[in-house]
Amino acid sequence: MGLTRRDLISRIAAVGGYSAALGTISSLGLLPRPSQAATFEPLQLAGNGQGKRVLIVGGGIAGLVSAYELSKAGFSVKLLEARERIGGRVWTLRNGDTVEHNDGSRQTVQFDDGLFFNAGAGRIPSHHQTILGYCREFGVELQPLVNSSRSALVQPDLSQPPLQLRQAVNDTRGWLSDLLSRSVSSHSLDQELPADERKALLEFLKVYGDLDEQLHYKGSRRSGYSRFAGAGEQAPLIREPQDLRRLLDSNLLLPQVFEEIPEFSATMLQPVGGMDRIPQAFYQRIKQHVRLNAEVVRLETSEQGSKVQWKDRLSGRQYSEEADYAIVTLPTPLVAKLANNFSAPFQAALARTQGDFGNKVAWQSPRFWETDYQIYGGLSYINHEARTLWYPSEGLNSAQGVLVGTYNNGEVAQAFAEKSLQAQFASSRQAVESLHPGHSGKLARPLAINWSKIPFSESPWIVHGQDAPNPSYAELNQPQGRTWLASDSLAHGGVGIWQNSAADSARRVVELITRHATHNQRGVAA
Repeated sequence: MGLTRRDLISRIAAVGGYSAALGTISSLGLLPRPSQAATFEPLQLAGNGQGKRVLIVGGGIAGLVSAYELSKAGFSVKLLEARERIGGRVWTLRNGDTVEHNDGSRQTVQFDDGLFFNAGAGRIPSHHQTILGYCREFGVELQPLVNSSRSALVQPDLSQPPLQLRQAVNDTRGWLSDLLSRSVSSHSLDQELPADERKALLEFLKVYGDLDEQLHYKGSRRSGYSRFAGAGEQAPLIREPQDLRRLLDSNLLLPQVFEEIPEFSATMLQPVGGMDRIPQAFYQRIKQHVRLNAEVVRLETSEQGSKVQWKDRLSGRQYSEEADYAIVTLPTPLVAKLANNFSAPFQAALARTQGDFGNKVAWQSPRFWETDYQIYGGLSYINHEARTLWYPSEGLNSAQGVLVGTYNNGEVAQAFAEKSLQAQFASSRQAVESLHPGHSGKLARPLAINWSKIPFSESPWIVHGQDAPNPSYAELNQPQGRTWLASDSLAHGGVGIWQNSAADSARRVVELITRHATHNQRGVAA
């Protein structure tokens, strides 16, 4: 049986929508106290290192922040990175770059000069003030990133044509406001409302849902036009509203609320020219401390110091180095694979973490999404294994652009990554054709990134075990002797390749090591 009108209203109330609306209306003129804004404060640690040595494993954001802050604080720092580049999962690809998967496949980027593709981290929310603070400090130029466009498309049912996101959102608001207004007007709600609150609620619903004078939903210009306004006799025609049953498709739930999540707000930020501008800015300040192609194979720790064994991937030679401290910034499942002398509970906590799956397929193409669909940035959603299309926010109105024709994760991404590259390209092209009929033939020079197959990452982000409360997170934030872990998965809000989380985790560990070194120095002096 489908949802009745009362079932629908009850479910809205169950998640707080109805009670929240009444609370707002009954307290007209009162605004909730805003939460404290995040701010960036430079670490004040200069001179506290006293020359003590720190080995840092991994050259992603957490490793780069650690090396930068510790070197400023007076520590002797060495960063070991297994790749031939720094940045980790902050990875921007341009013409001539290569992509190697651990299944032996190899791709060469063939985009036009000037075009780029952020294979990993691709957006920065405005409240991620730690990473934005470093951008200010280093002079990394930023530009707006359109993360949500109401002109973008949603296709929850592949047997029906796609909808503009603005129609899905506003027709849903309209129908729900219509249903709720009828219940309020007929006094059929379980909770009786005073007359003034009932009047205020109806006035709110009329505006919120764009209802007519009879409080019925007949369509709204907010949902877009079947014919745009023009000169002469060309008057605009608003679209006929979609049937509510179609709008209640569970595949429309995420698109409806996505931009309301602070981490995925409609307008975000990105560095001009590619996300790797951020790790490159760190690298320019610490490159004398960085050793590339240095793959760590063993970790040992004690209360007296840390020992790291690593091999040069170019020469094959092996080295062993000791330090007063070590910071390991590798993804935790990769840390678990290294030979180490960590405690049994710590190793168990490492084993409970696992990498997620995530893929992107990028294409170079004429910008048909702009010229034919008025889509300038944002995401389209489709009930297909491709899941999401991501339109570029840079180079607007130019001839060519890089369209992400697949961005998926989870179980769907796991199955997708098992396909051949050609099958992945065909699937992505199919999704683009479904959303943009007649345009998939314009797609060229495809490039697939399967994060589960990227050496020295093997996942787009890390998920901890399902324990509640989560012992893995708490355990892994504690040191093993004089070795600490730091990564985006070890700060709250880490899932999603958030550079801010990696930076926050690193800064926490830097402060802990500085405090430990200062305390020990005072003890020796005493």
